[in-house]
Amino acid sequence: MRHYEIVLMINPDKSEKISQIIEYYSNLIITKKGVIHRLEDWGQRVLSYPIKKLEKAHYILMNIEVSVEFLKYLENNFKFNISIIRYLILLCSEAFKKMSPILQIQENSKKELVSSKNNRRKNIKKVLS
Repeated sequence: MRHYEIVLMINPDKSEKISQIIEYYSNLIITKKGVIHRLEDWGQRVLSYPIKKLEKAHYILMNIEVSVEFLKYLENNFKFNISIIRYLILLCSEAFKKMSPILQIQENSKKELVSSKNNRRKNIKKVLS
């Protein structure tokens, strides 16, 4: 079994079905005796250039360990899934389990936003007192 990193770009019109897509592929990998080391939903992001007349896409990152034969099956499944507008499969030397840098940046920006809102509230209370 080999380690792979897969990035899926999903049509933003199908965003309400993201959880179903993730569940489908997760179950498919597990039933074929594969291992999911990391699964991240990066959310909608703006594309650098339009793909199929779309300006945004919903990104999913998976680090998995599966056989070569099953990976070929997965790739074929990605090609014919109309919800997936692009995909990228990379062969990795080891399993990656840590949070990706993109998700870390998103988490940090959320924390900064919450702290700035709290600081504003404190400042408003000081002014009103």
